[in-house]
Amino acid sequence: MESHEKLVSLMEHFDTAMLVTNTVDGKLEGRPMAVADLTDSGELWFVTDRHSGKVAEMVLDSEVAITMQGSSRFVSITGKASLVDDPAKINELWSEAWKVWFPKGKNDPSITLIKVTPERGEYWDNSGFSGIQYMIKAGKAYIQGKPPEKDEAMNASVTMQ
Repeated sequence: MESHEKLVSLMEHFDTAMLVTNTVDGKLEGRPMAVADLTDSGELWFVTDRHSGKVAEMVLDSEVAITMQGSSRFVSITGKASLVDDPAKINELWSEAWKVWFPKGKNDPSITLIKVTPERGEYWDNSGFSGIQYMIKAGKAYIQGKPPEKDEAMNASVTMQ
């Protein structure tokens, strides 16, 4: 499996991600977001309120970071965020659970979509057989007194475009 495919495959394991934006004063701001959709190319879609701080931050600086973490899988993405006002796409992605934040439902005028187009990503996968392989390599490295060799099945940097 190619590194790009592996990265997207790992992203499928997550239903929540940390979206990190740049604030007006140059700080980083992260917040958890429900993943509304993930495309085969690795584009991520989120639903948000158009009046939120993150939207204002993305208008000024569209560069964002996404992190996803589980007990043995980790993904980091950097890319460009764009705001998308598309009622058909909102209808396609709509989840009734979002009514907590949008009591008027999918036709709530405050809903907008965030599409993140990844430019670069990294992953660490220590799940399943990869985790066993890592433990063996880590044990060997410990005994030999040097870091384990990098294995793209477990860890890789990927250029997405």
